[in-house]
Amino acid sequence: MNRRSFVIGSAAAAWAAGPNDTLRVACVGIRGRGGSHIRGFSKLPNVEVAALCDIDESVLAKRAGELEAAGKKKPVTYTDFRKLLEDKSIDAVSIATTNQWHTLQTIWACQAGKDVYVEKPCSHNMFESKQIVAAARKYDRIVQHGTQSRSSTALQEAATRIREGLIGDVYYGRGLCYKWRDTIGRTPEEAVPPGVHYDLWLGPARQRPFSRNRFHYNWHWNWEYGNGDIGNQGVHEVDACRWLLGVKYPVKVSAIGGHFMFDDDQETPNTMVAAFEFDGEAKRKMMVFEVRHWISNHESWMGGEKPGNTVGTLFYGSKGYLACGAGGYRTWLGKEQQAGPSRHESTDHFANFVAAVRERKRSMLNAEIEEGAISCTLIHLANISYRLGRTLHFDAASMRCRGDEEANRMFTRQYRAPFVVPERV
Repeated sequence: MNRRSFVIGSAAAAWAAGPNDTLRVACVGIRGRGGSHIRGFSKLPNVEVAALCDIDESVLAKRAGELEAAGKKKPVTYTDFRKLLEDKSIDAVSIATTNQWHTLQTIWACQAGKDVYVEKPCSHNMFESKQIVAAARKYDRIVQHGTQSRSSTALQEAATRIREGLIGDVYYGRGLCYKWRDTIGRTPEEAVPPGVHYDLWLGPARQRPFSRNRFHYNWHWNWEYGNGDIGNQGVHEVDACRWLLGVKYPVKVSAIGGHFMFDDDQETPNTMVAAFEFDGEAKRKMMVFEVRHWISNHESWMGGEKPGNTVGTLFYGSKGYLACGAGGYRTWLGKEQQAGPSRHESTDHFANFVAAVRERKRSMLNAEIEEGAISCTLIHLANISYRLGRTLHFDAASMRCRGDEEANRMFTRQYRAPFVVPERV
């Protein structure tokens, strides 16, 4: 990509209009989660979804039609993200593409003077976690990570309760991702469907034939494009667990698991347990994250009474325990586990991003990109430990695994030109 075609000085590109002026947003990657982005931004006052971008022309037509049917202005549509960035009237981009695209598209948008809302995980590997933050800082952009639990009023209160000592000396946290996910089966390699710009879909990933099990949604379970369920649903729980525990980088990571029950195209584990140890804080703490893909019991109050998913976090202290899930938290105190404080309330993550953009204050963001990038490093370390079959000893000062060059080589990937995450942003 020709940098001169879209690099804009931050002073000229910064949002400088008043609170009643229209903020023009472009939504990118709009088939699945991106549909929620369109709905989320289009309902906010003085925000216009002015452009849509997707590599599938049928998806573009469908979403544009939905906006028009809802009485909104017809958006400009793009299949190539680079062309979108040339539109100087776009103030911010909202990215919900495949994981291997998140960092590069965010860097390009920052270089083009756009603010960014980027879906989780913001990076596909360790190297990208560093580069995405570097770009946000260099170009002075407002960049929000799509871990919307950070905008939960209830979870913000839970974090405060833990800091105040409600459940005592907190030493252990758990993240749970128990979701019923059936087999994806096997699909053959075939011709690219009409209207799909497959080269743009692949982006940084290597060239390979099209297959439906590596395309819509099921790309999550392929290492080339996704990060497994720990990087899909699990990133929310990893991030919330790290947040409420008050920790950053682990010193030790160990993950085991596998792909159980099914014989299909999935590469990533459908069952996994990852353990993280932290000792750089005031006191040693431990965190465990678990993926379970099939029939499961519920834990605490999460999941309700009917069979199904159990997703959330649990924290254990010397005076009780606290559980977060379904937009709220509950506590149980003392040896008798008497019910303690609880709350269920959420706020709008998209609105939080828009407010920060208008005020030009990244401190207003509930999930500023550096926090997201740190949580993503835990995901990547867990996946590397799982794939290598051994414990990693991580040094945050050097951002390296001590005595394990094989693990360190997995911190980045071979990028396919011209879709290369740069060493210098």
